[in-house]
Amino acid sequence: MENFTMLQFFEWYYPADGSLWRHFSSEAQRLKAIGIDTVWLPPAHKGMWGERSAGYDSYDIYDLGEFDQRGSVRTKYGTKQEFIDAVKAGQQAGLKVYADIVLNHMGGAEEKEEVMVRTVNPENRLEFTSDAYEIEAFTRFTFPGRAGKYSAFTWDYNCFAGVDFDARKEERAIYNIQHEQGGGWQEVLSDELGNYDYLMLSDIDFRNPDVRQELRNWGKWFYETAGFDGFRLDAIKHMDPTFFNEWLDFMRAEYDQEFYTVGEYWAPSDLQVMLRYLEVTGGRMSLFDAPLQANLHRASVEGKDYDLRTIFDNTLVQARPELAVTLVENHDTQPLQSLEQTVEPWFRPLAYALILLREAGYPCVFYTDIYGSAYEDKNKEGLDRQVTMHKMEELEALLHIRKHLAYGLQRDYFDDPQCIGWTRAGDDSHLGSGCAVLICNGIGQTKVMEIGKQFAGKVFVDHLGRIDEQVVVDEAGYGAFKVYAGSVSVWTMATEPADPSSAD
Repeated sequence: MENFTMLQFFEWYYPADGSLWRHFSSEAQRLKAIGIDTVWLPPAHKGMWGERSAGYDSYDIYDLGEFDQRGSVRTKYGTKQEFIDAVKAGQQAGLKVYADIVLNHMGGAEEKEEVMVRTVNPENRLEFTSDAYEIEAFTRFTFPGRAGKYSAFTWDYNCFAGVDFDARKEERAIYNIQHEQGGGWQEVLSDELGNYDYLMLSDIDFRNPDVRQELRNWGKWFYETAGFDGFRLDAIKHMDPTFFNEWLDFMRAEYDQEFYTVGEYWAPSDLQVMLRYLEVTGGRMSLFDAPLQANLHRASVEGKDYDLRTIFDNTLVQARPELAVTLVENHDTQPLQSLEQTVEPWFRPLAYALILLREAGYPCVFYTDIYGSAYEDKNKEGLDRQVTMHKMEELEALLHIRKHLAYGLQRDYFDDPQCIGWTRAGDDSHLGSGCAVLICNGIGQTKVMEIGKQFAGKVFVDHLGRIDEQVVVDEAGYGAFKVYAGSVSVWTMATEPADPSSAD
């Protein structure tokens, strides 16, 4: 079995110049060559801010950069044809391409409607703070630029459970809409804030059967238009899980395709609710391991005071490894974002070793760790803040080790709070496979670890080139492996045998 690796091919601050789809098309073959197997692309549809929108403020899910709407034809990432070409380029390079699906909310409606609502306590959305009264809400989406092409469906207030703006009084609050489906919020698993159905903008109401049917119709159109391989689902914490059970079952049955799916249920301190979500969805999707990302962040901030033996405690990859997508960073945890929880630069190579070189989990690499990023923003005092996320120089070496060498029996040495390690014994399917990994957040150490008698007399070197020494495995299969302070070392055989298939 091969080790697969996903790449999130975008970051929040990618320039809004319409170049991303072309950028991916030109990079697809190189990404496959360095050990990437699947790619998660950002939302392809038009957002309410047009060409400046990252896509998470859905406006028209049928507009992939084809119609003059919200001030532009293209999206932030390019045109419809460039998106379709990018998917094909990825697939031709041997990559599977996952589309980002954002169905929790919509924004940018053309028309206002008179809507009956009740206000709620934002800290406890189950507590209503008014009787029903009328507001004017931007809830009627007519998509005049598209003029009914692909779908004549008109979204109105009956399609939404809540809004956050009263245009009549120009006031902001959380308003629960009263309509044919009744009032109240949809059932979601999280009891955070009482009920966390409402997140932002116009909150889609999946209790409306016409909405469910329209989204099935759209799913068919989207796949037949772009031909992607799977899905990343946005903001599922705020949605009725039965909707995606139904929608994924429909898509898979309609096309007899796997449509690998990973959901964003961001609960970094609540593993149990994530496990309940997996139970309710019956294994239809994987989830990003938010608790592990939080542990990696904390370890990077606390340094030598963090107990590395606990790095996998209360994580999804520990509880349900077969459904865990592990990550070091994403667009929401980047600096200046609402969920900012970045992993400090010194710890990023250590964090990637933890998700790439172990047997459990499906790792997702972040765009900036391959390409870097630099951007400016203003802090709360209005002062410019320059943020740079540097390309991680060790990443390609770690990807190579994952793809070719990190196989076989795993032996763990989580026996020191400042230095943990493990070995992989290799297997017969991957010539030269096997490795020993050490991670240290304190002073440097040497740890004796068993890698296997089959390596007796073999010479191992630090694949990352940080330690200019050799380790010879003894007759019992043990080696004395070394790591420097605040660092990671990955020991592999000094000379990897050539692949016989490449010989004349």
